[in-house]
Amino acid sequence: MNTAPSLRRLVVVLGDQLDPEHQLVDTLDPAQDRVFMAEVREESTHVQSHKARIVLFLSAMRHFRDSLLGRGIPVSYHALDTHAHPDFATALAAGIRADRPREVVMLQAGDSRLQSSIEAAVAAADLTLQIHADPHFLCDGETFSDWLDGRKQPRLEHFYRFMRRRTGILMEDGQPQGGKWNFDAANRKTFDQRGPPWSQPALSFDPDTITREVIGLVEREFADHPGDLDTFDWPVTPAEAHDLLQDFTEHRLELFGTYQDAMWAGEPFLFHSLLSSSLNLKLIDPRDVLRAAEEALQETGAPLASVEGFVRQILGWREYLRGIYWARMPDYAGLNALDAGHDLPDFFWTGETDMACLRAAIGQTLRYGYAHHIQRLMVTGLFCLLLGVRPRS
Repeated sequence: MNTAPSLRRLVVVLGDQLDPEHQLVDTLDPAQDRVFMAEVREESTHVQSHKARIVLFLSAMRHFRDSLLGRGIPVSYHALDTHAHPDFATALAAGIRADRPREVVMLQAGDSRLQSSIEAAVAAADLTLQIHADPHFLCDGETFSDWLDGRKQPRLEHFYRFMRRRTGILMEDGQPQGGKWNFDAANRKTFDQRGPPWSQPALSFDPDTITREVIGLVEREFADHPGDLDTFDWPVTPAEAHDLLQDFTEHRLELFGTYQDAMWAGEPFLFHSLLSSSLNLKLIDPRDVLRAAEEALQETGAPLASVEGFVRQILGWREYLRGIYWARMPDYAGLNALDAGHDLPDFFWTGETDMACLRAAIGQTLRYGYAHHIQRLMVTGLFCLLLGVRPRS
């Protein structure tokens, strides 16, 4: 049996690392290196995922794979219905045996569970694993740890100001534009009895051939999972993500801040950007998103309060939560300070409840795979807190 290395490097690309300018792919030598990607059941079942989430990941991954192949980059791609590997680590171990690389390289995973399993699989193969920082975040782990060090109360607002100073975003001569760091007080408007003002509906993305194939696969393989796929309408390529960003800055950013905390029955999206999934899959770079928001302030007259409120979600909350996650894991996942012990109510899987706000928030989540931050925080999240639902339920 030939066990001599056949590759110099196996480049692991995870399903949420689909950057068209992926730094490890860009430095890959097609004659010596290969990309490794795998669709595995565990990533949809370790926490039972919404069908739309599964379709989004698999379709975006397959589009990314095809873009690499179109550039002449070799890819070992393991589609869900072509192998029996139950998890990513098992699939990677098989890939290592087949490709016999000298080393494995990757960007840091976004999930500590997955990162640990990959490290164990590579170590078991007696290979070196190079882990590079994920460039899609503006605050690296070391910088966040330095900021966190010694703080008894690591507040988002303090971190947000730190990031504004560090990046210069919405800053003038070392001071925040408009003389204030935070315009949250101006961003809590509600609708009158007439409801939301008219706005152009968000850009729509009809499923293409790849997405339609994935929808069929998910309906077969994950039939018992929650959610509806009849309305699947999410960006699955970088080009679509950038189109959605432009659509948001042109048509909804102006009123995003004013009504970002508002809710209205039958209006699941309102003035929100719908860019979270594209950011999380790395279809679009947060720097591009922040730049577009600043340009809207300068070029189209978007209100500073709306732009600042949007910037705070990207530069503040997104970076802060990721920093806290890696600083506190793995113990963080098991915290339960209030000793909550109740199961999640059955109606969370159906939306069938007499409580109107919960019915609306859960119902739209089941239908679209989406609920905006106030629905998650002040409706479903607060209900679970008051009921005493176990955090890991």
